[in-house]
Amino acid sequence: MLFASAATAAMACTSLIATPGASTDASSMVTYAADSHTLYGDLHFTPAADHEPGSMRKVYDWDSGKYLGEIAQVPHTYAVMGNMNENGVTVVESTWGGREELAGSGIVDYGSLIYIALERSKTAREALKVMTDLVAEYGYASEGESFSIADPSEVWVMEMIGKGKDDKGAVWVARRVPDGYISGHANHARIHQFPLNDPETLYSADVIDFARKKGYFTGKDKDFDFSRAYAVYDMGALRGCDGRVWSYFNRFADGMDKYLPWITEGKGEAMPLWVKPDKKQVSANDLKWMMRDHFEGTPLDMTQDIGAGAYAVPYRWRPLTYKVDGNEYTHERAIATQQTAFSLVSSMNASRPEAMKGIMWFGVDDANTCVYVPVFNSASHAPRQLERGNGDLLNLSWDAMFWVNNYVANQAYNRYSLMIPDIRKVQQTLEEMAEATVESTKAAVAGLEYAQAQSLLQGITDNITAQATTAYKNLGDYLFVKYLDGNRKKEADGKFALTPEGMPQAPDFPGYDERYYRSIANEQGDRLQVKEIK
Repeated sequence: MLFASAATAAMACTSLIATPGASTDASSMVTYAADSHTLYGDLHFTPAADHEPGSMRKVYDWDSGKYLGEIAQVPHTYAVMGNMNENGVTVVESTWGGREELAGSGIVDYGSLIYIALERSKTAREALKVMTDLVAEYGYASEGESFSIADPSEVWVMEMIGKGKDDKGAVWVARRVPDGYISGHANHARIHQFPLNDPETLYSADVIDFARKKGYFTGKDKDFDFSRAYAVYDMGALRGCDGRVWSYFNRFADGMDKYLPWITEGKGEAMPLWVKPDKKQVSANDLKWMMRDHFEGTPLDMTQDIGAGAYAVPYRWRPLTYKVDGNEYTHERAIATQQTAFSLVSSMNASRPEAMKGIMWFGVDDANTCVYVPVFNSASHAPRQLERGNGDLLNLSWDAMFWVNNYVANQAYNRYSLMIPDIRKVQQTLEEMAEATVESTKAAVAGLEYAQAQSLLQGITDNITAQATTAYKNLGDYLFVKYLDGNRKKEADGKFALTPEGMPQAPDFPGYDERYYRSIANEQGDRLQVKEIK
């Protein structure tokens, strides 16, 4: 296997999946991290609407905002909050780019596919049909993409790539994840061979013939491998992309070590699209913490190499690859990363009251340090702290959850091992309170009319989001004061400690860890060694 430098797509998004039979409460669940150095974390809301015959919908490229054109509007569109609609359908993505010559042309890009499908779908299968019909009619304006498409009953993975400038539309494959299994994708095409006569597998009529036409495949139909035909294989695609899915599988299923050669060297058996968890079933809370993963406890643990510095920092600044003495090296690329705009854990369950059958746990900035707040499928607006227009990447707003979470996270990046215990206390308290509130609300909502339930649930979202934003602003202030100038102020009874005279007590001096000191000594020899003066 030939490795090239890490692909640009390796910088992007992650989606993890758990089917109802693999979850603790029989929910379909998908996660999403929108990772981008230029995307601001907020929550976009589009209300339901009726449209006159002949109406058109304008389409703008999701990444750039460029106007692409217009498509025919449908008579009615559903309300959409972020990546979930009022029917409890969720659609998320990860970009893998693929062969450069297949960059598509047309009116509909991958982001528009997601949100138009949410506007027009009651089920995951309807969303699949909307998406594939749209690219067939209007062309596909993006590159290789993986989509997680879910409703309360089922989850599908669809992979799609354009056909280049000279061929309209896209080639694609969609597979339903078997109930009782978990799956995921993270910027690399994950569908390899697939059954050609299976109602749980759908594909474009020319997906194999087009690969033959372009010279990507020459074997028998039954041996066709979508990923190998259309994706690009390099170290970024495997270690930086499949590696994130491997870490998820490894957390819940035994025997995942056998795929480490695939992840690290491109050798051996390719990692499967899905596995059956045998350690335990997966909860929404498990998925929140999985989105905070840095390969802890595995051979790829980002806290263990010298790049973690003196404070076990599980982050690496870009670029991911670098050269030393002419040799190229890479940092690990984990699920949790500093440049996340927003992330979510969407839980869909038809046994819950209609107004809350979809619960999207939504957070902004780095998933590792964010607070996930509940947003319901019946939502009528975004909370002020998550509202589009409340700050942006160039304008700080202390009333915006994105900026307040960055205030906390960016302090921890400097002295992670010291600060993360303080952050965890506040983070876990807020999330446990939010989870308890949602759980205790189910019975009350069950006895209400939809409009009453909608109002109650919207109030819960607004209140929890406001409380979490205020708590994190206070947490950021606390961290700034406690760790000022590399010191650590002492505390007593939940307050900063004072002398009997009312003055601040002398702080601790945490210093650095032994590995850091040893690296200085090894590099400098006896230059900095303290010598006895006679």
